[in-house]
Amino acid sequence: MTDRWAAIRKKWRIKIGINGIGTAGYPLTGYTARKAGRSAESRAVGFLETVEERAAQGKAADQDERAFEMAGRGAPQEVKDAWMEAAKEVNANGMGIQGNGMMSHISQMMVQRLDKQLKGEMENFDILGSTVESAVQATKKALYDLEHPIVYTPRSIEIQQARIKEGEFYRAFLEKLEQL
Repeated sequence: MTDRWAAIRKKWRIKIGINGIGTAGYPLTGYTARKAGRSAESRAVGFLETVEERAAQGKAADQDERAFEMAGRGAPQEVKDAWMEAAKEVNANGMGIQGNGMMSHISQMMVQRLDKQLKGEMENFDILGSTVESAVQATKKALYDLEHPIVYTPRSIEIQQARIKEGEFYRAFLEKLEQL
């Protein structure tokens, strides 16, 4: 009788072990089913993390675009391209706007914008101007003001970190502007 079963197993090549029955048409059970389920769950989690990451990148790009509109609505396209590249490279923008739409701190470009408002320029808040050279000058001024504050003001660690990122952005933006 055992020879008969050996012949049947050999003929149909049925594997019986920890993986369950390995022939087509039978559902997976045991170890393989749990392993496949965990694998599918991990792929789903990986997919969701990827979707969230891409959405966050999209939001960050939107915030960078919004920040540029606040600083340089009338600036040429190459200035905008340099701004967007620098923002993507540094993961910060010159207006201090974060991916969630909130401002991390009052940036130096925002200070320049507020200065224009205080001087009565209510219609033109364009800090970067209409040329590459005017954008370079505004960025150099913002960087200088950031590195040389008029009055010492104690700041939280988060604001200090945001100001460091702001400085990195200005340097990257200047570098890209000077290449134009």
